[in-house]
Amino acid sequence: MAVARATVAELREFAAEAGFEDVDADADLGGGWSVVYCADPPDGAAAALARRTGAPVLTVAYLDSDVGFVEGATFAGGRWKALLNRDTAEDYEIPVDRFPVEAALAGALDWAAAGGLTADPDGVRAVLTGSEAFAEDLTDRLLAALGTAPAAPGGEGA
Repeated sequence: MAVARATVAELREFAAEAGFEDVDADADLGGGWSVVYCADPPDGAAAALARRTGAPVLTVAYLDSDVGFVEGATFAGGRWKALLNRDTAEDYEIPVDRFPVEAALAGALDWAAAGGLTADPDGVRAVLTGSEAFAEDLTDRLLAALGTAPAAPGGEGA
């Protein structure tokens, strides 16, 4: 999935240009933010979309709905990565130390500020260290903590 400050139509177009294939759902998150969903976002998609949209972009790739790999990028070149469902990631033998929480928190807060959003630092930290049955639920909580409204797959335009 990819979230950006753009209309749904713009984000679909930008996603196609950035190499997203088979966008199968999208939604308007409100406040000028939209989300698109596809089976497998390409590497570096957040940075490519940020350059194209001129706004912060957040992408999440999922491993069997168990783990989420978050990448955030801003137009100015800021980048950050995070891992959702750290305990489950360890079960998959994913090296969680490659995704330090403090660095992700700082990047996420900078990302939100670049997007004109008011983030909840405690909420972001809780998501980055928390766990859920499905990583998508943590993504919804992350988007809310960053100041955007979450949307479920299959929303508008699906």
